[in-house]
Amino acid sequence: MSNDPEILNAEINRLRLQLESHEAKSNSKGISIGDYLLTRLVQLGSMFGVPGDFNLGFLDLVEDHPRIDWVGNCNELNAAYAADGYARIKEGSLGVVTTTFGVGELSAINGIAGAFSEMVPVLHIVGVPSTAQQKKKPVLHHTLGDGRYDAYGKAAAQFSVYNAEILDKVNAAHQIDRAITICITQARPVYLTLPTDMVLQEVSSERLNIPLSNEPQINPPLKEEFVLQTIHERVQEADGDVVVIVDACVIRHGVRDEVQDFLGETGFPVYATPMGKTAINENYKRYGGIYIGSLTSPAIKDKVENAKLIISIGSLATDFNTGNFSYKIPTHRHIELHSTYTQVQYARFDDVGMKQLLPKLTRKLSFFSSTASKIEVPLFVKPVPNEESPTITHSWFWPRVGSFFKPKDIIVTETGTANFGILDVPLPEDTLLVNQILWGSIGWSVGSCLGVALAAQTIGRDRVILFVGDGSLQLTVQEISTMIKKGLKPIIFVLNNKGYSIEKFIHGKHRRYNDISQWNWKSILGTLNDNNQFETASYTTANKSELDALLENPSFASASKIQLVEVLMEALDAPYTLQKQVENASSVYARPV
Repeated sequence: MSNDPEILNAEINRLRLQLESHEAKSNSKGISIGDYLLTRLVQLGSMFGVPGDFNLGFLDLVEDHPRIDWVGNCNELNAAYAADGYARIKEGSLGVVTTTFGVGELSAINGIAGAFSEMVPVLHIVGVPSTAQQKKKPVLHHTLGDGRYDAYGKAAAQFSVYNAEILDKVNAAHQIDRAITICITQARPVYLTLPTDMVLQEVSSERLNIPLSNEPQINPPLKEEFVLQTIHERVQEADGDVVVIVDACVIRHGVRDEVQDFLGETGFPVYATPMGKTAINENYKRYGGIYIGSLTSPAIKDKVENAKLIISIGSLATDFNTGNFSYKIPTHRHIELHSTYTQVQYARFDDVGMKQLLPKLTRKLSFFSSTASKIEVPLFVKPVPNEESPTITHSWFWPRVGSFFKPKDIIVTETGTANFGILDVPLPEDTLLVNQILWGSIGWSVGSCLGVALAAQTIGRDRVILFVGDGSLQLTVQEISTMIKKGLKPIIFVLNNKGYSIEKFIHGKHRRYNDISQWNWKSILGTLNDNNQFETASYTTANKSELDALLENPSFASASKIQLVEVLMEALDAPYTLQKQVENASSVYARPV
């Protein structure tokens, strides 16, 4: 047997769980499949979704459960968005959305696809017809009328890493445990169907005595040691002239602490990508700001691209995340750490994941701290420009709201101007930024904000702040009613620039298809209030002075109630980074010849 301490500990834990399971058999009791599932999910607190006739029996159990809060959403798409947002804040856990067969699950599928794209663990529970009906295939409502009861599962399989179809009670508990474990460890959506006649079927509760593990598989010791030695040699050859880039998977795969320890012990300067913003505290003395390839400020671009060695941690090389693939990082100077593999220059080492590798790499490379700490890091600041015009511009707005943020804030930004405007704004310590840069589904941020705000309560975060455009908000605005009903108190900034600004910059600046109806935003909270039971406040700021005054108001900043701020902006104004991104990608978006 190996003498590696981690392998020995893993074997000890495995034997201990087997013993616990054996001892539990004599004490095990029966439990319904529905309650078994809820017991496994009890640590989540919230479940999102919409009732439908094929999930109502299960929802009886959900509603009666003492520790799970049913969050009834306005539609299934918003519910999927909310589960996505919840999972991003409850690290090490997952979000859950429950829908009904066919019409409900297909409505949620865009939100599930976004979670897959952005690597977010969402469990999609679907109430489906009974096992007898699935065998006989009658022409039921919500079917396609042609007997293809498996059509929706086939669709879901494109956007999930595991499909669990509970068809008998013999395998039900195992399937549920496997579904939840895969969802968390792989950070991807999982699809689970629960037939109407299976909800109350009784199974043994013995497996509940064994806690589920969210730990990744142990790295192969010999391969891992070789990788460590190889990286050490590359750093040595570079004389410690190393730059670190942190990206989205640092957040998705729960290695923030390991990365912070690595940076603190080695002293390597660090930068983030747009999707990696707040992967580390932005007030960290060795943090230099955002790297986006050709869109990066010259000072940052020079420091990153001229380093002798670049170590990327959790990288996700998407177009918007890399300045339309304009990174200037040659492979022979690049090392990548990922959740399931490590790439050292031209060599890829599968099964060597960063979660376990980073602490060992920290010890291995801490020797270089005296050299690395001498490497200059640009000061990451964004002063408010002195603009004479009273008009609220993006160049002024984002640095100005930067001083409004406080430590531990959670900030949600929408696809478009908000995602790009926030990038160059230094955020306070322990701030979390939630965005959807890869999937980019317009309206996602509103549903996500609901899930974020509910999760924030469980981790002691007092303020959630949403930035969303008027066009995006019109797609999912009804979910604000759920926020109000649940007593949530986000501050919602509505950037009113009269339509889809990002689309206008991509193509059709003066086309009518990029315009929208103008809503009375100050009345929205009143309209969506649950019979005016809850206190709300709404504001319109038409110029810099009005917004300044509001941001300085202690009552507003306290976030003691849900508040909406309409910020009037010019239709064809946008953050510089967004404009440059679209300009660089013009060949992609150009009109077909």
